[in-house]
Amino acid sequence: MITAGIDLGSLSTKVLILEDDNILSTSVITTEEEGALVVKKAMDEAIKKAKISFEELKNIVSTGYGRRLVPFAKESKSEMLCHAKGSHWLFPKARTVIDVGAESSKVIRINEEGVVEDFAGNDKCAAGTGVFLDTMAKALEVSLEDIGQLSLEYKEKAQISSMCAVFAESEVVSHIHKGIPRNDILAGIHESIADRIFGMVNRIGMKNDVVMTGGVAKNIGMVRALEEKLGIKIYIAEYPQLIGALGAALIARNS
Repeated sequence: MITAGIDLGSLSTKVLILEDDNILSTSVITTEEEGALVVKKAMDEAIKKAKISFEELKNIVSTGYGRRLVPFAKESKSEMLCHAKGSHWLFPKARTVIDVGAESSKVIRINEEGVVEDFAGNDKCAAGTGVFLDTMAKALEVSLEDIGQLSLEYKEKAQISSMCAVFAESEVVSHIHKGIPRNDILAGIHESIADRIFGMVNRIGMKNDVVMTGGVAKNIGMVRALEEKLGIKIYIAEYPQLIGALGAALIARNS
């Protein structure tokens, strides 16, 4: 049985095609156009890679902030549910999932069946998200892809105390004007985000193993900051930004 999961996010759109337990193909494209158009492009690319026809897809489930904008999805599911399913499938011992996406971050506690038991999120503030990191990278004139490694090369972490993205950015600008090395500032930025996520983890209670999903999981500096704060190893999939689409494809397969 061939199914597809679509994760229509604010910055990128992801499609994953699944045949039984095998991932046939994936596609990731930037969300620069209207939802229906961008998901068609992403789906066409994934179908081409999988060497199948659209008609061979038996079920399609969408997720992400734009999940209701996918015209050919048979049903839509929450990001929380899809990230829980995808994480449990890849890491059966996972009991806590930390998802940090472009505009939101959340912590999800799941049981041994991958069912959501509790969660906490910060949907009202961008200070713990990928957009915030992107903004900080631009302020420091550093590539977003490089900020993780650079943050690990600090000598003294800069203090970023504000819990608000706007005020935190002002703090960063102030540090730049004072001549504080960018490595120290980046280390402080990552630590401040880890502090916010640590608060969410404490609200629901952490259970091992811990998995991190979302595009920010590719940031080694963010992962190390969280591991230091939580005092545990965090498991990362090869393509953490695709876990939501994977979960949607698994739900489509099991429906």
